[in-house]
Amino acid sequence: MITVIGFDGGPLSEPARAALASATLVAGGRRHLDAVEVPRGAERIALGALDALYAALPSHENVCVIASGDPGFFGIVRQLREYGLEISVLPAPSSVATAFAAIGLSWDDAIVVSAHGRELRPVANVCRAFPKVAVLTGPGAGARELGAELPDRTFVVAQRLGHPDQRIDTLSSHAAAHAEFADPHVLLCLDESRLTSERGWIAGFGGVPGTWALPESDFAHRASMITKSEVRALALSRLAPRPGRLVWDIGAGSGSVGVECARFGAAVVAVERDAESCDRIRANAATHGVAVEVVTADAALALDRLPPPDAVFVGGGGVDVIAACAATPAATVVVALAAIERVPEAISLLTKSDRAVDGVLLQSSRLSALPGDAHRFAAANPVFLLWGERR
Repeated sequence: MITVIGFDGGPLSEPARAALASATLVAGGRRHLDAVEVPRGAERIALGALDALYAALPSHENVCVIASGDPGFFGIVRQLREYGLEISVLPAPSSVATAFAAIGLSWDDAIVVSAHGRELRPVANVCRAFPKVAVLTGPGAGARELGAELPDRTFVVAQRLGHPDQRIDTLSSHAAAHAEFADPHVLLCLDESRLTSERGWIAGFGGVPGTWALPESDFAHRASMITKSEVRALALSRLAPRPGRLVWDIGAGSGSVGVECARFGAAVVAVERDAESCDRIRANAATHGVAVEVVTADAALALDRLPPPDAVFVGGGGVDVIAACAATPAATVVVALAAIERVPEAISLLTKSDRAVDGVLLQSSRLSALPGDAHRFAAANPVFLLWGERR
């Protein structure tokens, strides 16, 4: 029998003590093995990789594995089950629950991500997109590194939870970028301007929005200067916005493309040189309850200062901007063009950046009312939509 015991620094439950007392093999991190009462004569295995544990299992009938908090939450339970083992789990409160409890904040609307042994960039993008994120950190992927990526957040850093020297600090992300922390720690990344949320029925990210390619009337815009819903529908399918991805909306105008990407959970940076349009983008993002970082600048001068994108939508900015976006590491660059003369050059620039290029000419006609209960289809201006994907 293998029993996985969650440990939060407090006294073990009676079932956990009983399982531990009968164990002939006890495995766990060194600090866990030192913190619990391992039976005399029981074999001890300090876990790094699990190979030593798997090799020892055939020689033992009663095995205990000690793990932090709830071992079924980003923990060792998954690995043991993937190995084909039947296990019993006795959890303690998860480190995330403990961290939120320490500051008296509900967390059913929080996004929880793990940076332990994983790439930092998707984690940073989730923190950009959502107002309440818990991060399970790891060496080189913790509060210090995320503080350098996210200059305008509040960080709650919970170190050595459940131990006598437990410490919970609330500080700015800028301060965290210049501090040292024990590894691993739990980080709560908070955008305090957006923390208020409605009482929900599903934990974390609510998933795909119920509608997309929203009508133009759902956005503030100037003189119909907005990417039409038919174009947005196809652009969204190519940009593939989702949590962990960062989308640039270049020459953003009303920001309708960026706002729609943010509704899918992507982090979004919108670049627009017109200050009044930037105000509209912020208003549109607020209306739809999403975060869009707005940069007021000429795109040709701003791109070098932005975090690297996973996908780019170019709605304006000229040939130089298309070339700069094509040269980014983005998996997909989508370009919307109204003038036919610009199409060959855009295709050439995307191709020269070692991208497979495809595209369509979108021509739509919308139902329009006529006098006397009659209708017609009114043609909208055609748009060339090109996309280049990394080979």
